Amino acid sequence: MIGDQILLDFAILAVILGLAITFARQKKMHRFFSVLGAVWVVIVDRYVKRLVASELALGESAELLPGFIGLRRVHNYGAAWSSLSGARWLLIIVTAVGLCVMAWLYFKIVRHPLGVWSLALVIGGGVGNLIDRVELGYVIDMLETQFISFPVFNVADIFVTCGAAAAAVYYLKYYEKYDAENWKKESHDGTDPSDGGKRKE
Repeated sequence: MIGDQILLDFAILAVILGLAITFARQKKMHRFFSVLGAVWVVIVDRYVKRLVASELALGESAELLPGFIGLRRVHNYGAAWSSLSGARWLLIIVTAVGLCVMAWLYFKIVRHPLGVWSLALVIGGGVGNLIDRVELGYVIDMLETQFISFPVFNVADIFVTCGAAAAAVYYLKYYEKYDAENWKKESHDGTDPSDGGKRKE
């Protein structure tokens, strides 16, 4: 069943991200492993969307976690909550510019591990949805909450939301201490907190 396959995909993604974070902490290589994590988010997001497109007709539903989350194929021509519906190229341009800004922050400003991982997840999810908009003109959504009324969403949306929440925590708790000065220079003392304080060459 498609629901079982998607649950397996989520489990594999969670395990891989967990291993990536664990190895990143042990090897003090948060930037390297967060890039791999973002790439894997894109891969799983693309796979799940293709699976849904091949198994479910537009509007068709299937079980996933009864009473909690179900599957329903929806095409979203807009942004969140279908805002700006039909403004395909505007959304593509805005998303692309936003991703470029986040990539710049990721490589030039953010050093703390939480900030690095939060940006990587947002970028991975953003790229997944951007590919849909460029390739199809819409985003394939398929996850539908059954316990509350909420717009249908997809794998990429989950990681954009989680990454944004983590980024908010990072900004409130760690940004000022670790990364605020990186606007003027790449780091305070030539070290990179995202790699455990290892001095840069």
